[in-house]
Amino acid sequence: MRKLLITLLLTFAFVSGSIAQLERKPANESQEVDLIFHAPRSINLFTVEPVDEKTLHFAIMHTFGTLDGGIQNLFGLDNGANIQFSFEYGFNDRFSLGMSRQSRDKMYNLYGRYHLLKQTQNDKMPLSVSLMGAAGVNSSNYQFLNEANPNFMERTSYAFQLMAARRFSDKISLQVSPMMAYFTDPNPIFLIEGDQNLYLALGFSGKFKITGKSSITLQYIPNLNSDLRSNLGVGIDLEAGGHVFQMYFVTSQALNDQYLLAAGNGVPGEEFRLGFNVNRVFATGKRR
Repeated sequence: MRKLLITLLLTFAFVSGSIAQLERKPANESQEVDLIFHAPRSINLFTVEPVDEKTLHFAIMHTFGTLDGGIQNLFGLDNGANIQFSFEYGFNDRFSLGMSRQSRDKMYNLYGRYHLLKQTQNDKMPLSVSLMGAAGVNSSNYQFLNEANPNFMERTSYAFQLMAARRFSDKISLQVSPMMAYFTDPNPIFLIEGDQNLYLALGFSGKFKITGKSSITLQYIPNLNSDLRSNLGVGIDLEAGGHVFQMYFVTSQALNDQYLLAAGNGVPGEEFRLGFNVNRVFATGKRR
């Protein structure tokens, strides 16, 4: 009798636990999918990953010279770096504003991101969709020129990006990003290779998780309306101590969003550059 009572109690506990799990399952399945990518940027491109409400995302990005300089130039590290700092603040879980400064052409960008849709666990919403808009100005000093110095409006440029991403499994995430950049005056003195006002491209980002805190990443940005070479990058993301470190090889030195489309690219495999990003989030209020 005692054994029967113990068996009944254990069976009741097991069934109760199973029922509780079944009752929680729909709620879990309807939750939004988190961490489609490790950070708000993957290599150079913005992602659908939001900045949480009342948090500040800080990133510092670097690209160096081409690897073909060999050991004499320490595989491009001696050739100087293009550096970009950025700060992005989340006003809520869907909207954030940021500012960045790229050393190439001393380019300042103001940008905003809005997250329209978020993928859910039960696939009722199969994708995450976000928008990014940016306006920038080239602040380089051109007083050495004999001709007229470009005025403020001639120095301005704009960028727009639509991001649609899906985490297909715990390991694989993919994003497609229709993009455009517009230069008010694509002046030859600017450090861009294109001479058009408008540039159109289709960006692709991919992530393949290899451990719980590290992933292989891929970036491909083919230009759609110019004869400039396409951008190609491959890298690794590492989460460590509250930071996300991103190391990669990429064909362009550009980091600013407009310059990614207009500044030109080297030949993949021959003119790769080493680059790395450091990402850090500072919580000022609500935490995830």
